[in-house]
Amino acid sequence: MGDVNRQWVLAERPVGRAVRESDFRLQETPIPSPNSGELLIRTLYLSVAPVMRQYMLDGAGFEKPLAIGDVMRGRGVGVVVESHHPDYAVGDIVQAKLGWQQYVISDGSPWWMMYKVHQRIAPYSTAIGVLGVTGFTSYLGLVDIGEARAGDCVVVSGAAGGVGSNVGQIARNLGCSPIIGIAGTDEKCRLLTQRLGYDAAINYRSENLDQRLGELCPDGIDVFYDNVGGNTLDTALLHLARHARIVLCGRISEYLDNEEQPYTLRNYQRLHKRMARMQAFFIYELEADFPRAEAAMAQWIAEGRLTYAEDVLEGIEQMPRALMRLYEGENRGKQLVRVDAAAETYGRGGDQARA
Repeated sequence: MGDVNRQWVLAERPVGRAVRESDFRLQETPIPSPNSGELLIRTLYLSVAPVMRQYMLDGAGFEKPLAIGDVMRGRGVGVVVESHHPDYAVGDIVQAKLGWQQYVISDGSPWWMMYKVHQRIAPYSTAIGVLGVTGFTSYLGLVDIGEARAGDCVVVSGAAGGVGSNVGQIARNLGCSPIIGIAGTDEKCRLLTQRLGYDAAINYRSENLDQRLGELCPDGIDVFYDNVGGNTLDTALLHLARHARIVLCGRISEYLDNEEQPYTLRNYQRLHKRMARMQAFFIYELEADFPRAEAAMAQWIAEGRLTYAEDVLEGIEQMPRALMRLYEGENRGKQLVRVDAAAETYGRGGDQARA
């Protein structure tokens, strides 16, 4: 990876507009050296998520806002290449808030939300996907927040994204039926039904969502797992079963709208009429349940009952493009960037050298 540390820093805030590549600047700095109590991590993979635009604007309400010139915030998986920390050894694979950079120094404190990756079966990329926070969001959102159970009709918006691509399979493993996914292209809809556990898929761009939900869910929706918000959520409210549960995971359709005039739900009264519940959640508040989610999902992968979809771009140069792909709906599964081309050799007999 060379003898420099390449980093993407914030250059401009995307106020009132979409994210563009000029919002970031790629810089080179020396590879840092860890002091006592610190470790040096080489980044293997980085993840992007829709919330990152909010990081660029105001910290999304739970992170310290980024200053212009700060390294862009984001989770990744990496290998420890030098350690003066008692809890981490050279060769350990970790997932943490690494940021958009090839090397990072950490003290292992709680801010980093660092977890060791113990499995050696699936690629390390899964530690920031199906066996990481994204997967835990899918599992805990459906199981704990949505209280999905056998026989439930489950509908998922943004179903071909990183979270949605897991939810359909989790619902199938729980015995839910039917399981309906909503996506924006015919290709994504085929992916949902052919690979990702969905019984049927709706292309919201070419089909009438209201009509199709009525046809596919004649007895109403028991669990609506929402990654989109806006009109999609409003339409789903018209099709709730009694005591339905709506899981508010994301609202990507609204992230680029005028923040001062957010979308207003027209059909919220259906919650009362159907005695339904709508609940948002923040995945890091469920951190104590991560091991339970990881164990269940790892077992399903081992049994062949859970596959995963990843959309991997090559090279740290691709980070801005990877983020923009989310808002343009181009990603097919969890959007990742492989920062180190030798990522899968570490911890499996590969070179552990620092540079």
